[in-house]
Amino acid sequence: MTLSSDAKDFSKSRALQPRAHELIPGGAHTYAKGDDQYPEQAPVFIARGKGCHVWDLDGNEFVEYGMGLRAVTLGHAFEPVVQAAYQQMQLGANFTRPAKIEVDAAEAFLEIIDGADMVKFAKNGSDVTTAAVKLARAYTGREMIAICGDQPFFSTDDWFISTIEMNAGIPESVGKLTVKFRYNDLASLGELFDQHPGQIACVMMEAEAATPPLPGYLKQVKQLCEQRGAVLIFDEMITGFRWHLGGAQKFHGVIPHLSTFGKAMGNGFAISALTGERQIMRLGGLDHDQPRVFLLSTTHGAETHALAAALETIRIYREREVVECLWRQGERLQTLVQKSIGENRLEGLFEVFGRPCNLVFGTRDQNRERSQPFRTLFMQELVRRGVIAPSFVVSFSHSDNDIERTAEAVHEALVIYRKALDEGIEKYLEGRPVKPVNRKFN
Repeated sequence: MTLSSDAKDFSKSRALQPRAHELIPGGAHTYAKGDDQYPEQAPVFIARGKGCHVWDLDGNEFVEYGMGLRAVTLGHAFEPVVQAAYQQMQLGANFTRPAKIEVDAAEAFLEIIDGADMVKFAKNGSDVTTAAVKLARAYTGREMIAICGDQPFFSTDDWFISTIEMNAGIPESVGKLTVKFRYNDLASLGELFDQHPGQIACVMMEAEAATPPLPGYLKQVKQLCEQRGAVLIFDEMITGFRWHLGGAQKFHGVIPHLSTFGKAMGNGFAISALTGERQIMRLGGLDHDQPRVFLLSTTHGAETHALAAALETIRIYREREVVECLWRQGERLQTLVQKSIGENRLEGLFEVFGRPCNLVFGTRDQNRERSQPFRTLFMQELVRRGVIAPSFVVSFSHSDNDIERTAEAVHEALVIYRKALDEGIEKYLEGRPVKPVNRKFN
């Protein structure tokens, strides 16, 4: 296949771009989708998608990776999920009392999550991670939270945003209640418990992000939490429905006290879940004599069409070996990209890491320092060749042909990357570089 590297026409997108910024702070409703996260030579607005292919406002077609920030794991407009949601929607989306499908969805969800006795649904990840923290505080009577400082994001709520650079508007006093430990470093967590005896309500972490856990580490974290009277919470937004249908906790064989899911569980429909042990979860209910916990009470948390989408997504995962496909296609892409890295003499300068089901890439400059300009150049060259890739995260819809097309685009982009290293990036990069989402100033 010969890929076209001709400049694409983005005129319709660019004409709309100023209006978006006039009406929407930042021009997008999600920071990771913002203009500062993509090269100037890139699509600005997506008009439609099917499978792993998307078309922008100007009619340009791309193979997409990342797929809605990892939320669309089966594929865009995946017909069985769309039909399930549509059929349910025709019966009504929201009522003044619960719908039966809420019980059906709870039963189906709890069947796949080991050690989980109860579940409460919401619309996004921040809702349920914050609810988990609240529940842990109520259960333990403590105020402090320990989070894994090596992992990038847990919530839009004050308890987390207070800990990052982009913390304007958050009272300083709130930030003092959240402390950080290092992943794969049990001693650093133990030190926090020693420094704040009897004060840490919970440990919030992903079971695994870009770095795998050391042997026994996750079990030791759980043991330490139980010894110190804290609740262990696994954030499964990314790992759930990707490492394993039952999440990274199932993959690693360590069951937390509470866990939170979202993203892929509705294949793009807005749904998330807080789940865990009955003795903790029941505090958000009616069958106890403790002080009431305002856990999750969302108008749209149990929209029937989103629950129908989740039920259908779970069914498809069980019947069609979706997770196995994610690992297989990720491995295929990783192998081809590693080959191109070697052929372009880019070892240590361009890298692919993470599990095959959740691959990301890293870019470095001539001094082997992490480089946003080189990240921008690489993404720019992929866009020229019909690939949008803020990551290499695959979906169930990425076929062998899509992987091969992507690998060829990556190879040609890495040829340019090599030239930019040798001749200077300013010769090849068009426009300003992308920036990290989490930064103090624009």
